[in-house]
Amino acid sequence: MVLLAFAGLGLKLLFINMTKGEQYKKTVLSQQSYDSITIPYKRGDILDSNGNKLATSDKVYNLIIDAKQLLSKEDYLEPTMTALKTCFPEFPEGEVRAFIASNPNSQYYVTLKQLEYERMAAFVDMQNNTEEYPNIKGVWFEEEYRRVYPNGSLACDVIGFTGKDNVGNYGLEQYYNSVLNGTNGREYGYLNDDETLERTTIPATDGYNIVSTIDGNIQQIVERYIKDFNDEYTNAARSGNGARNVGCIIMDVNNGNVLAMAGYPVFDLNNPRDTSALIGSPMVNEKGNIDYEAEVISAENIDTLLSDDAKTYQNLNYLWKNFCISATYEPGSVAKPFTVAAGLESGKMSGNEYYTCNGQLHVGDHDIKCHNYKSGGDGTLSVQESIEKSCNVALMLMGKQIGKSTFLEYQEKFNFGLKTNIDLYGESRTSSLVFNTQSMGDTELATSTFGQGYNVTMIQTIAAFASLINGGYYYEPHVVKQVTAPDGSIVENISPRVLKQTVSASTSELIRQYCKGVVDNGTGKTARPAGYSIGGKTGTAETVPRDKINYVVSFMGFAPADNPQIAIYVVVDRPNAVFQDDAKFATKIVRNILTEVLPYMNIYMTEELSDKEREELDSLESTITSANTEEEESEVTNEDGLKVNEDGTIDAQGGDVTSSTEVTPEEMESDDVLTAPLTGTVLDTSTGEAVREVDVNDPE
Repeated sequence: MVLLAFAGLGLKLLFINMTKGEQYKKTVLSQQSYDSITIPYKRGDILDSNGNKLATSDKVYNLIIDAKQLLSKEDYLEPTMTALKTCFPEFPEGEVRAFIASNPNSQYYVTLKQLEYERMAAFVDMQNNTEEYPNIKGVWFEEEYRRVYPNGSLACDVIGFTGKDNVGNYGLEQYYNSVLNGTNGREYGYLNDDETLERTTIPATDGYNIVSTIDGNIQQIVERYIKDFNDEYTNAARSGNGARNVGCIIMDVNNGNVLAMAGYPVFDLNNPRDTSALIGSPMVNEKGNIDYEAEVISAENIDTLLSDDAKTYQNLNYLWKNFCISATYEPGSVAKPFTVAAGLESGKMSGNEYYTCNGQLHVGDHDIKCHNYKSGGDGTLSVQESIEKSCNVALMLMGKQIGKSTFLEYQEKFNFGLKTNIDLYGESRTSSLVFNTQSMGDTELATSTFGQGYNVTMIQTIAAFASLINGGYYYEPHVVKQVTAPDGSIVENISPRVLKQTVSASTSELIRQYCKGVVDNGTGKTARPAGYSIGGKTGTAETVPRDKINYVVSFMGFAPADNPQIAIYVVVDRPNAVFQDDAKFATKIVRNILTEVLPYMNIYMTEELSDKEREELDSLESTITSANTEEEESEVTNEDGLKVNEDGTIDAQGGDVTSSTEVTPEEMESDDVLTAPLTGTVLDTSTGEAVREVDVNDPE
């Protein structure tokens, strides 16, 4: 009878399982607790070219309270609270007790976030010591990763930073966001009260690492000298930083690798929303543009000026942008080698021409002046001398030879108006900021030959310049050379890409020769580091509106002169000085940087050192400041350090400027006189101070 009973029960169970098995299975599972834990992935590292970490992710822990377990016995709550308060002084005991009381069935409540392992080790030891502390329950630690930038603000414009959920903002972090990010894993299972069921684990997939072309040592040198410039000129002629913006790019001319890219001001990548980085900067308006008439942000007024989140975000957003790829400006005279190259390569010029400069040239309805028109011009100049002396009239005459269509053809060849597609987030488009066949007339052609009237970015200009001096090969600029897996294996090698040939090897050789002359004999003497032969071109461009006060000054160079390996481009946007039209603001930064960078790159000296240069190098060792040449020291200067000419006029000491003489009232009032860049600052004859005068009827 017993056996028959068991047989009947077996048949009944079989019947139930066949007819209602799924229903009962769901009922049972619904009565069990479902346990699921996310396993976070590690975002990939960003490394410099030497393998040093520029950005990495450290494992941290969130403290989680399981109220249900904590309240499962009366003996658990107080010992657990005491232990937490002992190990974590900042533990919000009152808030946690209130939450537990109102949510007794909660099993997930985050209290403390992103604790390092060292901070939680003492509590974990207590929790594991069940003999001495048997009643510490209902607490566990959830793993996650925190983005860390070991070098603070170093290369902040290049790297960018991450926000919530590992989302990259700006720079490499945003451009390579999908490469750096991985996929979360998960551990889950249906657990009985004794938690004896097996768990199922899907491991996380970590993100890939990226190896950049940035050399951290070169980057540090560049940033140090940019900061030195800012420290020297802060509050010099106006309140605020040493310039509105300063940028520097160093590029390997033979592959397009960006070795360093820096700007000022900078921000701390570990705390990008720290508004103290904005001190010294002008306010940014609601459209995202600088308001030059507004009050400069200072320690005293920062709370008032940044009174709401919208204003704070507008100004931080401007700070986070990379000046070297996002800002556009008129290049000024650094564009002159491109004009000459277009003439030589197109056959419109042979290189044997001579041009006569009488101080100005009548083009269209305007008299466009050269920088030394007061002294009667530069006279008759060869092509090389035209570049060395930065003669605007000579360049305008070249423009007539070249012609509008050929000039625009080479503008496009040099990539002006087009994006370089550098692998950084935030590169500006400039297609609407250059001339085309419909918008370029005779006057526009004339001013374009010396770099005024159209806009460029720094990365556009240095990439094009590299092609001028490396034999004509235009490399796509880039800042990442390799992608690697978490185990170090190579996922992808990013090889240099030659996109086109801009000029022939023979034209390139001539441009190198002309640019070497600029440093040896012309406007770029102060850019040459002791012991080295380099080439380059200075630039000074008057900003819009044309007020003869505000300028963007720059120097574009390469080293060594006979076998270029690197190009360097420094731009100083409206230096904090009475006389801004002075290319030495840029050339001296270049000199300081190259004095350290060239030996670091094992590029050896080829030029004989003067006694003064030897003393300078010996005394200052690796930190070398710029020194004036003997010629400059012999100049007569006033109390402000500005050169006084024989006729009593004041020289602005600009790399492209020879005099800052008074402009006559007739010239200021005439619509028929265009003042070319580098004509000098207008001075008040009674005080000698700069005068800001703008003719509202001037078409420019």
